[in-house]
Amino acid sequence: MSVETPILIIVIPLISAVLTPLMGLWKKVLSYICAITALSLCTLASVNTLYRVLTDGSIHYRLGSWPPPFGIELVVDHLNGMMLVIVSVISLSVAVYSYRSIEQELPGKAVYFYTLYLLQVTGFLGILITGDLFNLYVFLEIASLAGYALIAVGEDGAPVACFRYIVMGTIGACFYLLGVGYIYISTGSLNMADVHLLIQKLYDTKVIATAIAFILTGLAVKMALFPLHVWLPDAYTKAPSATSALIAPLMTKVSIYVMIRILFSVFEISLFVEVFPLTKIMVWAGIAAICGGAVMALAQTDFKRMLCYILVAEVGYMVGGLGLANAVAIRGAILHILNDAVMTAGLFTVAGIIMHKIKSRRLADFEGLFKRMPFTMSAFVVCALSMIGVPPTCGFFSKWYLIQGAILAGEWPFVAALLGSSLINVILFFRIIEIGFVFKSSMQGHPHDKERMDKIDEAPLSMLIPTVGIATAIILIGFYNQAIVKHIIDFALPKF
Repeated sequence: MSVETPILIIVIPLISAVLTPLMGLWKKVLSYICAITALSLCTLASVNTLYRVLTDGSIHYRLGSWPPPFGIELVVDHLNGMMLVIVSVISLSVAVYSYRSIEQELPGKAVYFYTLYLLQVTGFLGILITGDLFNLYVFLEIASLAGYALIAVGEDGAPVACFRYIVMGTIGACFYLLGVGYIYISTGSLNMADVHLLIQKLYDTKVIATAIAFILTGLAVKMALFPLHVWLPDAYTKAPSATSALIAPLMTKVSIYVMIRILFSVFEISLFVEVFPLTKIMVWAGIAAICGGAVMALAQTDFKRMLCYILVAEVGYMVGGLGLANAVAIRGAILHILNDAVMTAGLFTVAGIIMHKIKSRRLADFEGLFKRMPFTMSAFVVCALSMIGVPPTCGFFSKWYLIQGAILAGEWPFVAALLGSSLINVILFFRIIEIGFVFKSSMQGHPHDKERMDKIDEAPLSMLIPTVGIATAIILIGFYNQAIVKHIIDFALPKF
């Protein structure tokens, strides 16, 4: 693959989204094959692009050969090169996983599902790769509109949950767009690199302060930062299993990536440390998200809903880590984007498998799952240990950086929140492990039911292989975390 690789990352899923319904009209299974093929090619293009960035430096691709700021430029550096690989690999894994799940939960709707799925992935990838503030908004809306449709076709209550998501998502998008409008009024440019140069003389103006407030508020809604998270638990719980497994790991991480890009590429970190007291606000917002999400997770009896509140707490890790504003903490926040995306994907694919096999998400119904589904539950244990922060899983290392960064910054409440949420995760996940290992005597007098509970009844291979693959990735990322930090993340750190 050559210089055109960046544009292929967007074009392949976008064109495939047009071809998928046409092929599905002829034969439904072709829609699945088309989606898998497109996402496989997209993953290869993303990996190739990251490799080129690692060897040759940042890549700039001008659409139509128009130079910025007049034309739209695609830019890939170490940070979004890593993000492109994360989104592509998780999207491909979940697409492979989705076939049997969609058969059961959305019978007769697979063609439409994979069309929207590809549009969702196109939106995510476009957000990551664009170097233009308004173009980012366009891709953000593509991802959001596809996400609304994917969520709305879920179980009873999904349309209402989706409507709440639409209202909040639209408010968030409007705030972001207003902020971009203020920047354009002030600088006359939308190209991120160009704005970065032009805006430095305007740091002390009220227009820029207003633009920052609007953009970050809009992104806070999109990433479900506590207390703006109210749309997320219902939307992700009611959505089809494959939809949750795609959107939950990626939507919040893509939004946090945009926050990093705005804070450190469009503006400079000195602005938020020396001029605006934003870093303190971010730290305390992170603490509130960690504590609020963890406490709400404790109250849940629905496995998927519990995961949604854990996700709210995880957003607090990253936002608070960025707010600490030192190299160690920001290194931990960026590493946690990778780690949390993989951990969340693994947990939501496990949730989908359990729903597929036992038709329930109630924790009380998980009795005997370790006997019946040993590979699935082993993958769950790996994901759970990583969420808790047990070495050598990847979750330990990003939490270690965040704790070190908080100590360096003297933010002891953030350290307490991190340790407290880890302890709550111990309670949450070991409660499930305990239930899964136990077979109570409620089935006494029913030998056929007891025999059924003891018999191995694993997930289909199309669901099991991606889930086990994600669990394996959690361990591998843990072992190779230093290489990832040294060769990718350290290049993405802002200049202090």
